[in-house]
Formats: sequence, structure tokens, C-alpha cells
Amino acid sequence: MGLAFGVAACGSSNNGTSTSGGGSTGSNNLSIYSSLPLQGDSRPQSESVVNGEKLALQEHGGKVGNYTIKYVSLDDSTAATGKWEPGATSSDARKAAQDKSTIVYLGEFNSGASAISIPILNEAGILQISPSNTYVGLTRSEGADKGEPDKYYPSGKRTYGRVVPADHIQAAAQVAYQKDQGCKKTYILNDKEVYGKGIADAVQNDGKAQGLVIAGNDGIDTKAANFRSLATKIKGTGADCMFFGGITDNKAAQVWKDVGAANPTMKLFGPDGVAESAFTTKIPASLQSRTYITNPTLDPKLYPPAAQDFFKTYKQKYGKAPEPYAIYGYEAMQDALLAIQNAGSKGNDRAEVIKQFFNIKDRDSVLGKYSIDPNGDTTLSDYGGDKVKGGQLVFDKVIKAQTQG
Repeated sequence: MGLAFGVAACGSSNNGTSTSGGGSTGSNNLSIYSSLPLQGDSRPQSESVVNGEKLALQEHGGKVGNYTIKYVSLDDSTAATGKWEPGATSSDARKAAQDKSTIVYLGEFNSGASAISIPILNEAGILQISPSNTYVGLTRSEGADKGEPDKYYPSGKRTYGRVVPADHIQAAAQVAYQKDQGCKKTYILNDKEVYGKGIADAVQNDGKAQGLVIAGNDGIDTKAANFRSLATKIKGTGADCMFFGGITDNKAAQVWKDVGAANPTMKLFGPDGVAESAFTTKIPASLQSRTYITNPTLDPKLYPPAAQDFFKTYKQKYGKAPEPYAIYGYEAMQDALLAIQNAGSKGNDRAEVIKQFFNIKDRDSVLGKYSIDPNGDTTLSDYGGDKVKGGQLVFDKVIKAQTQG
């Protein structure tokens, strides 16, 4: 399973003064922080990512060369919201930034959360790797809002990257999947968050370019008890398909129930934000056969042998199959450790570790061979198309994205 590396203790880290702009931590004892939503619907997925990160570190014996790595798992969600929350996210990022031993930060799970933590960690000169962010504007200006991505990097230097293909690729895959399923007219909904609106707008633009009729693109009220009136409105447009840009936590299952009930023959599409058991177990069996989800995780059989080992070891250790993003948590940690390793005698130097992350080229990994490009994006581009059966995601096909601008 990748590099041969054991268990590092989880726990809280000692806070020190902020180390601004990178530089050496001055110690061979380093900390890697993880920040994910560990409450609400996201908890099963996030715990699976944490487990993947722990497995990668365990393989390395909790060490890289002369450096001992401590793993610190933080929660960017709150009990009150049951999902990621700006204040909690900011607190996590500041805790890592103020810890002199911090060398890498793995997070956030949600793109909107990373929009908050990236500037904080960027000013501190700390490498940030997300296992799951797909919003384009975090790394690229094409298809992004005005001022993105530069506004996230106050130091003027890039310190953030991801191991999952971004939404300019997912949107193309989503449109290809819809056309493959015979969609002619798609009604788009979004949860108004950075990620949800971003993928919704990208699907709208790609859909129009590919000949899909877009019947609408509405932001939903995530505090609403139901979406029956919206479902009736959608029915009136004659749309044969719906796409929801958003996350499970933002009433995705309720959207499915109401839109599905009002539109009994409509096919329902979702992005990776709902590619998790917290969503698939909540939608009625009658709707599961009409549900199609794009997800960067492919059928395990399509991955290299190292991935087969990962899935086997994960199930043996944790007693169940991993959620889709566990393998990306594993790979994010592997990249963090590889960057430290390749920094050699400067493995405790934040700037050098950042440099080595961006120098990753043609890496043979559990996900296949990829490089990190100058934007911090992976060169991986395949998405999986998933159906839902028995409350579980079932791999349907590999979708080759036609648009990779």
C-alpha cells in the first residue's frame, strides 16, 4: 500500500506564536492537522476520510526520515448547525497557524469552508491539501467569480492544492451523464453555497454548450420545511431531468422527495456533494432507481493494486467499506508525507514543503498516475457515474470529461 511507512497519536496540539510566511518550525516534531465536519450528515464521510488519513500515516510509522509526525483531527462543524460553520472553520485554521509545529493542514471537506481557511493558512505559509474540494475558484480563474483565486492568497504565493479533480471536470462529466441518460431539458437547483452554486452554474454553462435545454437554475431556501411549490414549478417547465448542486446537509434528501413525487418520471442527478450514505439511505427506494450521481471515486477494480490493498486494509481495520472520499483522505496524507520526505533536511521548513508538493510529477498512487499542476490541481480527470440501489452507491460507469479548460 504505497510507501512503507505506523501510528501517530491523535490529539490536541500545543499552541505557540504564529509563524508568519513559512520558514522552519525549528523542530523534528511536526504536526499535520485535519479539519473536517465531524457532526451532522457529513460525519460518516468525514470519519472515513480521517480513517484514510490515519492509515496513510500508520504505513509510515508516524515518521518521515528524522521527523516524527503528530496527527491532529479538528472539527469544522457545530452541533447547532450539523454541518461546517464559518466560525469553527476559522478557529481550526487559526489553531493550526498558531502552532509552531504545524507543517501541513489537510482540509477542508467543503469548498466554502476552504474559502475561509485558505487565506489564514496562506498568511502563515502552511501547505494546505484538500481531499475533497472541487470548487474551481479556489485554484483557477476560468469559470470562477471575480477576484478568484487571487483573493484567497494574500501572500501572493500559492499554498493550497487538492487531490480530487475540480468542478470544471465534474460539470462536463455531469452533463455527459445526463445526455447519456436521455435528458433533453434539465432544471437546476443549488444550495447557494460556494460549492453548490459553483457546480450548478458550471453544469448550466456546459449543458447549454452541449445542447441541453436549461429550464432554470434556482437557489433553494435551506431552512424551508419542504420544496413542494418548487417541485410544482419545475413540473410546469416540462423538464425531464433535475440537477441539484449542493451537499447532503442542505436538505438534499427533501429536495429529492418533493421533486421526485411531483415529477414521477423525472431523472434526478446529483454531484459528489451527495455521494455518501447519509444521502443515499434517506431517499425512498422508489426514487433510487431514478437517481444518478457523479463521484470522483471509481470502481475499486479500476484502480491500481495499491488501491486494492487500501480498500482491503480499510475494511479489515474499520469493519466496513469506506465512504467515497476515504481514498482521497489517504492520498492527501500521502502527498503531505511525500512533500516532507522530498524536502530532505528541510522537511521542517514550511516553504520547502510547499515547493515539494507543487513539484509532485507522475506520481504512481492508489488513484493512478498524476501530477500536481501549477494551480495546485491534480491532473486526474476521470469521474465515476453512480446509481443508487438498496440505499447504497453502485458504480455504473467511468465518465470521460470532454471539457477540461
